[in-house]
Amino acid sequence: MKEKAYYENVNVKNELKLRKMLETLPAFCKQFFIGIEPTTASRTRLAYAYDIGCFFDYLHEVNPICQRMEIRDFPLSILDQITPMDIEEYLFYLKYYEKDGVAHTNDERGIKRKLASLRSFYRYFYKNELIQNDPAVKVDMPKIHEKAIVRLDIDEVSRLLDEVESGENLTARQQKYHEKTKKRDLAMMTLLLGTGIRVSECVGLDMEDVDFRNNGIKIHRKGGAEVIVYFGEEVRETLLDYMVERQKITAEDGSINALFLSLQNRRINVRSVENLVKKYSKLVTNLKHITPHKLRSTYGTSLYRETGDIYLVADVLGHKDVNTTRKHYAAIDDDRRRSAAKYVKLRDV
Repeated sequence: MKEKAYYENVNVKNELKLRKMLETLPAFCKQFFIGIEPTTASRTRLAYAYDIGCFFDYLHEVNPICQRMEIRDFPLSILDQITPMDIEEYLFYLKYYEKDGVAHTNDERGIKRKLASLRSFYRYFYKNELIQNDPAVKVDMPKIHEKAIVRLDIDEVSRLLDEVESGENLTARQQKYHEKTKKRDLAMMTLLLGTGIRVSECVGLDMEDVDFRNNGIKIHRKGGAEVIVYFGEEVRETLLDYMVERQKITAEDGSINALFLSLQNRRINVRSVENLVKKYSKLVTNLKHITPHKLRSTYGTSLYRETGDIYLVADVLGHKDVNTTRKHYAAIDDDRRRSAAKYVKLRDV
């Protein structure tokens, strides 16, 4: 029997987690998740469940009426009793709170996400005329202060790949494992840097998803779309080199088709790739916190600098809204505008 694809297994796991979480939420929440299922990804629904759970935990803790009943028994009518000011107090509470002896904090992005989840939750019940009011829509989204995009410079990319290939600056213990994994690690790092794919798309690759005739890989985007992403000769060479090694390995059940394997011969997971990127990048720079997503930003920056085509960058990176891409790479536009100043002379000196 053919194994399920990686993304199918992820969806099943997320669905099972969601069902478990629904057992702790008010009974009426189930209808919301049924209603949004056709238009959302499993990971999005799981994030909604967590955020909505935070909201009901808060009500159970601070609201005198809610304190007298179990969260599971909250009636739908409770939503109509919430005012915009109640939600503003909830957002203020989210900046710092303790639960089960553990401190939790949310920055402006975390607070914005939780308000967005609450807005979707209220909008569903209001649209279906199950509640009379929608207080969440009356609460302003927090202002997000843009952070500088962290990416590797051209010389740092070259040094990173050199470190992955040689492993000479790793610890003695790391070098022992490096001998077993260097072809895999180099193929993964080169692929991430040479295509800009997400780490989840990388670990989800099967051997049959690689097409060396056309230099392309078939990936599943966040929203579920299946697309072909093309790679250059550097990526091709490292993938071919690794593929020879990969075809000699007998993978464990459930990972037989996986392209990238762990030392246990199972499909490598996202956390392991994050740790690998961290391990190698620390040999190149101590000032930048490099993650697989930063490698994606590095690729996007390089592609935009070379082409100046923001629509191409958005398409290759899988951004649904080109404004998302434009926002991320606006600083490069500013650099180009600054360079214009040196070309126009008003007087001969």
